[in-house]
Amino acid sequence: MVKQITTAKTKPDFNPKAFLSTIGKGREMVSFQKKETIFAQGDSRDGLFFVQTGKVQLSVVSEAGREATLGILGEGDFFGEGGLAGQPLRMSSATALTDCVLLHIERRTMVHAMSLEPKLSAMFVRYLLKRNIRYQDDLVDQLFNSSEKRLARVLLLMAQFGKEGLPEISVPRLSQETLAEMVGTTRSRVSFFMNRFRKLGFINYRVGNNLHVHSSLLNVLLHDDDGIATTPSAKNQTARAKRVAEPPPEPGETPDKDRARRPPLLGLPQRRN
Repeated sequence: MVKQITTAKTKPDFNPKAFLSTIGKGREMVSFQKKETIFAQGDSRDGLFFVQTGKVQLSVVSEAGREATLGILGEGDFFGEGGLAGQPLRMSSATALTDCVLLHIERRTMVHAMSLEPKLSAMFVRYLLKRNIRYQDDLVDQLFNSSEKRLARVLLLMAQFGKEGLPEISVPRLSQETLAEMVGTTRSRVSFFMNRFRKLGFINYRVGNNLHVHSSLLNVLLHDDDGIATTPSAKNQTARAKRVAEPPPEPGETPDKDRARRPPLLGLPQRRN
């Protein structure tokens, strides 16, 4: 008599990255061309998106027709997840800033997967917590930081410095109106500071449709509010640039010189004493 030995089939280990980079039931890859609308504010919610490649711009429009940019998303970012919390309509618009490839995940599929796979739930919650911290940093930045530093921070975050480890990173070039919306200042001040950054070699936008951001732009964030920089060369560069009169702030905007010193912000390197 021959005994038959059977082995139980083991369930393959779940990989959240594989789940978010492949198609399957309730998951499909979708492509959008530059400037194409992914969804519009007020649309009925239809799942969420995970960025595979490209850049996505999130924006909102007030009842008076005033538009504001919420942020620029890139590879590895989620967006449109409001339906998971019960939002019936899209609360913002999403537009392809460059050619994009996105994974669209149906709401039911995402909820079911997170209920079965703790790794996916942990990854998603960790992402939402990091984004919440980013939003808090943005608020602190608006309250305490000068418009010059706020613009520098926006450019550095867009370039995702600290992740790539490169001295210069190319990002899609945004209009000065869009940058002004993100920074919370006027177009004239953005134009002034962008020209200053360009003359100091911190950025370069003369070639193509991209903006080239150099890691030396960190000097703008790291120097003290009284203009003392972390390095002698950066100190001299900043002192020369600040001799030029800055454009006046918009009515109701706190002058930079009257802003309180801000506490350290997360997400970017801080000055070491």
